[in-house]
Amino acid sequence: MPETLIRNADTILTMDDDRRELSGADILIRDGAIAAVGNGLTAPGAQVVEAAGCVVTPGLVNTHHHLYQTLTRAVPGGQDALLFGWLQTLYPIWSRFGPDEMFTSAQVGLAELALSGCTLTSDHLYLYPNGSRLEDTIHAAAEVGLRFHPTRGAMSIGESEGGLPPDALVERERDILEDMIRVVDAFHDPAEGSMVRVGLAPCSPFSVSRDLMRDAALLARDKGVMLHTHLAENDEDIAYSEAKFGCRPGQYAEDLGWIGPDVWHAHCVKLDGAEIDLFARSRTGVAHCPCSNCRLGSGIAPVRAMRDAGVPVGLGVDGSASNDAGNLIAEARQAMLLQRVAGGADKMSAREALEIATRGGADVLGRPDCGRIAPGKRADIAIWDTTGIESAGSWDPAALLLAGPTRVRDLFVEGRQVVAAGQMTTIDLPRVIETQNRLARALAG
Repeated sequence: MPETLIRNADTILTMDDDRRELSGADILIRDGAIAAVGNGLTAPGAQVVEAAGCVVTPGLVNTHHHLYQTLTRAVPGGQDALLFGWLQTLYPIWSRFGPDEMFTSAQVGLAELALSGCTLTSDHLYLYPNGSRLEDTIHAAAEVGLRFHPTRGAMSIGESEGGLPPDALVERERDILEDMIRVVDAFHDPAEGSMVRVGLAPCSPFSVSRDLMRDAALLARDKGVMLHTHLAENDEDIAYSEAKFGCRPGQYAEDLGWIGPDVWHAHCVKLDGAEIDLFARSRTGVAHCPCSNCRLGSGIAPVRAMRDAGVPVGLGVDGSASNDAGNLIAEARQAMLLQRVAGGADKMSAREALEIATRGGADVLGRPDCGRIAPGKRADIAIWDTTGIESAGSWDPAALLLAGPTRVRDLFVEGRQVVAAGQMTTIDLPRVIETQNRLARALAG
């Protein structure tokens, strides 16, 4: 791969350890990594990308998604429901998915993320109907070109045993654990610069047993992979935990080995002070999903309190059935606005929200090689054109979340250009969208 020189950016928001902001500066990319950052860099023979009029940031990091849900946006019956009712509306539709639906919906969701500046995303796939497998999404990510952290999710308690999902969507726990071993052995790459890491992710406390949660934690530590699940998403979630387990979600997680720097939980809207302290002490991560939390009426997560306590926090767009969009830069703006609504206009700055969306998310996913622009880090870089109408009249275009834009001009992942001039370079996106809409019509019919 030839060297690439990103030249003369108006501002580079490095998100490095010193949070440097550089003006009129350059970035040299070599062999998938950042070779140099500074002013007046030269590289004879390099591909040159002019960045005058642009703000350059690390690629954004998405810590929670359900990519398959891009096929079920704005479904009637689920548009105005709370979490549990929303799930019960959608489970029968998802039960009709197969490998084609999983692959195409993942491609659409990944492309949508890329166009919003995302270079690294996790995915939580917890249902496998009609022959679907985790690698349906892994193959989609390889074609799109994003750095990927899929998680092998699972549901094992169906309606007949007091769970939420229909029995047709749950699996035997022995089969779940065997497939977890299979996908980790086949696809997980722990090396620095890895394009695929696999996590283990039983869906939630209300869809799997205590035994599976405990066994998955033991397996993850044996394999050296991370753990992920939903936790404390709304009041229904808290009530279920207290009624079923006799404790709050934080204690449930601690009792089963689901805390530590190798664990991150989605949502955590209803964590109390003791749970926040537990997560801070144990360095347990949180995937904050502000738009989904608003859409489902779950509440405002106490992100300010989490950050102040030292809890690692990243952002997640969540599934497109509970968000309807997968725009990560818009998610960062929403995170900033919600903390201001909850606590005042000084509770979160645009730059802090962007930090959460970059190095914050990378740290939650155990990827300190990503999420910052510094020599030796991976060349995951987003270039934002601030010469358009969104930024016209802005006195501080580097405060990207205040004015925009919300679509990236260029995007590099491992030094490879995935978006150029606002268009995907790796896949035929119009064709993929046509396939997606055909599949959605079939599901709706």
